[in-house]
Amino acid sequence: MEKLPVENVGGSVEEAVKGEYHLDVATILKEGWQITLKSRMAINLGLFTCLMIGMLVSLLVSSQLGGIEVAIQDQRSATLLNIIVTLVVYPFIVGVEMMGIFHSVGLKTRAKLVFGFLKRGSWVAVSALLTSTLVTIGLTLFYLPGIFLAVALSLALPLVVEKKMSPIKAISISIQATRFQWFKIFAIYLILALAVLISALPVVMAGESELSFIAIAFFLFCLAYIVPLFYNVKGILYREIFGLQMEIAADQTKTINDTFSA
Repeated sequence: MEKLPVENVGGSVEEAVKGEYHLDVATILKEGWQITLKSRMAINLGLFTCLMIGMLVSLLVSSQLGGIEVAIQDQRSATLLNIIVTLVVYPFIVGVEMMGIFHSVGLKTRAKLVFGFLKRGSWVAVSALLTSTLVTIGLTLFYLPGIFLAVALSLALPLVVEKKMSPIKAISISIQATRFQWFKIFAIYLILALAVLISALPVVMAGESELSFIAIAFFLFCLAYIVPLFYNVKGILYREIFGLQMEIAADQTKTINDTFSA
């Protein structure tokens, strides 16, 4: 079977580690919003699938630890539960992250893409565990190292899948590349976090009043846009920093399968 020609869209790893890329906060957020208006359903359904998987794993594991309440109250059990959930769920969550990347280059996705990267699942799980551990350690050191690592490592998992890097290399490359524009990336994430907080204000203000149901409904409605926006913005950041290799069909239309080769 004849191989399709490959086109690189956006940046590249070689340029990224030298800081040879440009990010504009306003432009990225605007593009992310425009993409979200057309693609939020796939990401929301994908995240809902991940949530169900996470809840199922939590219930199964906690039942072996004496129940969910016991598991949460005991530090060792809570840590073990968190590790297991991370290892199991992140190979599916990386599918949602890849949705954002594919959306950034004009591809349409479906919710079942969360199952499309399980061939790299073990590498993704190890990467997720390493990054979360590094961020947690950083947060214990006066918070600032943890905040730096949370931003610097936010694009590590897609590198494991799309560039087929090892966990250690993906972590290293992500830190090397993002440090050049760290404050802009942080600003983007901060704006999105503030959007979530503002959306939650009506819930806080309503308290237990009769308006609480309306406030919660409004908050969930906002999340249905803000959360997909977050993943689409991450996709744009990945495209601009590391680039994406795509196969171009004979009719020049960009295509993607439901699964991704390992």
